[in-house]
Amino acid sequence: MIDQLYNLKKIQADQKFMEKAQLQSKINQLDAEIMLTHNQISSACVQKFGAISDFAVLEMHKNTMKEHIKKLEAEKLVVAAKMEKVVEEIVELQKETEQFEYILDEMKQEKQLQILKAEVEAAEEYVQSKYISQ
Repeated sequence: MIDQLYNLKKIQADQKFMEKAQLQSKINQLDAEIMLTHNQISSACVQKFGAISDFAVLEMHKNTMKEHIKKLEAEKLVVAAKMEKVVEEIVELQKETEQFEYILDEMKQEKQLQILKAEVEAAEEYVQSKYISQ
């Protein structure tokens, strides 16, 4: 029973590690998109015959990109908060896993002691039976 609980907690911790990795990947993706948008803001300029031929249009375009960055940063904060929660869950699961592992180790040691006691008793009985038979 304890063995099954130990395995369950271990599997749950592994799943949380995978979830954490996915969230970290999402944060990295958002960071890359924020950096790309910053670069677009820096490199946007007025073109004589291009799509952006007026400073007012250029400013609107830059403001739109700044709003996009704000949305991305807000989303990044939400994902980071989720990741913090997952990290806390991982810590709790690892604590529980360690507790069950300790209990399993104690049970194994107890079984080994019982086996040793049984062997000692069997050896003593053998010695007594040899002594009595002589």
